[in-house]
Amino acid sequence: MEMKGEVVLTEEGRKKLTEELADLKNVKRREVAARLKNAISYGDLSENSEYDDAKNEQARVEHRIDQIETMLAKAKIIDRRHVTTKEVGIGSLVEIKRVSASKKHTLRIVGPAEANPDNHMISYESPVGRSLMGLQVGLVTRNYGWQPTRTAIPLVGVNVRVAIGPPEPADALRHE
Repeated sequence: MEMKGEVVLTEEGRKKLTEELADLKNVKRREVAARLKNAISYGDLSENSEYDDAKNEQARVEHRIDQIETMLAKAKIIDRRHVTTKEVGIGSLVEIKRVSASKKHTLRIVGPAEANPDNHMISYESPVGRSLMGLQVGLVTRNYGWQPTRTAIPLVGVNVRVAIGPPEPADALRHE
């Protein structure tokens, strides 16, 4: 699915990274520069923990800027017009439930750069994502990453929304 070096993103994922990049460049850099200036004003830098903290924060900010710029430069944006509701693919909103349970879970299949299990966004490279990719409604998959034990998970629905993005907050997701 992913060519070497490509970063698979939905349009929403690209937008979030672009916003984060703008914040890092326009806000965080200035904040760190102010902290550095303040720490330098205290004098002796050899034993100045505020200076060390600010330099470490500067390195983290610059590293994240570099990461995001690289991801955006290598981004392959998933076009929502090519996402099908006939089978699970990147961008699909998938409703699943364990065979032995009545509770349903809704997951969005995304690229690794956007994965956030706490927000029900899983990578197509994850064990659950790999087991769901290509499935059609009603099929059962054996998944080895969902629970410590092997669990059968039937796919009960594939729904791609017109605007591909993150699922609703965890409280709003259907868990029937």
